[in-house]
Amino acid sequence: MKKYLTLFLLLSATCHLSAFSQYATAYPTNWWVNMKWNKVQVLLHGTDDNFGKEKISISYPGVSLIKKNVFENGRYVALDIVISSTAKPGTVRITCDNNGQKHFIDWPLKARRNGNGTAFAQGVTSADFIYLLIPDRFSSGDKSNDRYADMNDTSCNRNDPFLRHGGDMQGIINHLDYFKELGVTAVWPTPVVENNTALSDEGGTMRSSYHGYHFTDQYKIDRRFGGNEGYKKMIDAAHAKGIKIIQDAVYNHVGNKHFLFLDPPAKDWFNQWPSYTNTSYKDQPLIDPYASKSDYEKALNGWFTPFLPDVNQRNPFMAKFLIQYALWAVEEFGIDGWRVDTYFYSDKKFLNEVNDALYKEYPHLTQFGETVMNSVTEQAYYMQNNLDVPWKSNMQGVTDYEWYNKMYMALNEDYSWDGGVNRLYNVLIQDILYKDPMRNEIFLDNHDQNRFYSMVQENFGKYKMGITLLLTQRGIPQLYYGTEILMKNFKDPSDAEVRRDFPGGWAEDAVNKFDEGGRTELENIAFNYVKTLGEFRKNSSAIKTGKFMQYVPVDGLYIYFRYDSKQTVLCALNTSTKDIQVNLSDYTERTAGFTTAKDIQTGAMLGNSFTLAAKTTVVAELGR
Repeated sequence: MKKYLTLFLLLSATCHLSAFSQYATAYPTNWWVNMKWNKVQVLLHGTDDNFGKEKISISYPGVSLIKKNVFENGRYVALDIVISSTAKPGTVRITCDNNGQKHFIDWPLKARRNGNGTAFAQGVTSADFIYLLIPDRFSSGDKSNDRYADMNDTSCNRNDPFLRHGGDMQGIINHLDYFKELGVTAVWPTPVVENNTALSDEGGTMRSSYHGYHFTDQYKIDRRFGGNEGYKKMIDAAHAKGIKIIQDAVYNHVGNKHFLFLDPPAKDWFNQWPSYTNTSYKDQPLIDPYASKSDYEKALNGWFTPFLPDVNQRNPFMAKFLIQYALWAVEEFGIDGWRVDTYFYSDKKFLNEVNDALYKEYPHLTQFGETVMNSVTEQAYYMQNNLDVPWKSNMQGVTDYEWYNKMYMALNEDYSWDGGVNRLYNVLIQDILYKDPMRNEIFLDNHDQNRFYSMVQENFGKYKMGITLLLTQRGIPQLYYGTEILMKNFKDPSDAEVRRDFPGGWAEDAVNKFDEGGRTELENIAFNYVKTLGEFRKNSSAIKTGKFMQYVPVDGLYIYFRYDSKQTVLCALNTSTKDIQVNLSDYTERTAGFTTAKDIQTGAMLGNSFTLAAKTTVVAELGR
């Protein structure tokens, strides 16, 4: 009898556990009380084809189910729920009734994170200095997460530039003090969300998605980087050291192993074509008042590659899925800003909607969108601007490719009436098109471009001029990992050449360039140049938030000032091939009343007149 009683109790316990296990997956995975976005659409993904026909109910104080939405795919439903101001944190139980057989989904409702705008969602502004890195290529701090047998890509081979190398969140944590030493105040990792994709054939070479742009589930941080908990640990550690975190987002596309693409609720969640159609990669038809409809649709709805399905944000359910994820990520992880990949490829109405939702919930949060374009007008169109156009963007800033392009012309072209450094001067006068050009992110290189040191022909004078421009001109400066130690290469034969591992990021590396002793003499000079200017910038009100005044370049000499009521900083670049005399009396509009000029790199006093050698630069703080 005792044996039968024990068996009965075991069976009862098993049935009880089965009844209360998660019956379907919910997106978002949880929410919070007291959010402005309190009308949440919860997408439920079940396994049964008739899941959509089940009766669904919610019984939780302050939470109301308003509507159940069904789709052509019976494995999905979307619940429109309202969370009232009286709702308390707890576990919302969603009951699914299949002809009397009940199953349950537990959906956590949490208390909000403290410190909105002060401890997180702080925003990244012109007062900051961003360090961009690829987690897989920066540093490995945990060998145990290099590969997982149950993932579609099990590769990890540092000898192959196209496969994963094992960098992770712990590797970033291990070098937070390195960022601090450089004067960095914000870190931007390329996407860290799950990329559970198989190797893709790109030009006959099998490649992994180590860079992170082939999303398969936004609600999961890739386990090979440390998972959700590893990401939270990294962000908390960064914040403890006064370093902000920017998350990289992609709204335009997902990886072809994304659960929504493998099993979509409906066909129109993705942009479909009778036969495969690639985007033209051109933004012009999206702006051009004379554009043809076919050009417009191809640019907007064409796929980025055959293995990156193009998301249809005009579908209101897909739009809410993306908007709610953006809000969820800020609250769940405590990030401070967003960089949005492939920005202009997304639906314009959707872009303003997701931005507006973020700004309302997190007033200090900042964003910038990637805009690889051919004119200032095109860039300005996709951010807050002074243009008189039918559609007005609410994006705060963009990746300033026009500044980037003209910066190279300034350094590499011979000076002429409209060439050389005049190119940079002329692009800056077009700032009148931007609502606030200080919100643009400026850069010398990034993960998609040739390395800066190679692009200036490994000329160290030009290198210093570029670093000076980056850290003293208007905008938010972004340094690509390794630029401070003269990492070089062109994208030949592929992007992998500009995404090499940071030397010293792995315990087995022969040299460690995170440490002074592992760097060459020239690498240390470069590092210290960035460090000195980065530290000066961190404490310079004139550079961080002050005004900008530039003088027309003369014979290759480019003079500009950063100034406010507290400080005036002179920046001088000699882009010519001959020495030039700099006379402060030629710039009395900014120099009047000052009697000294201190070189911030050397500490030397320059006097009212000094010689600037060819291909050199000076940054000086003026004193009375």
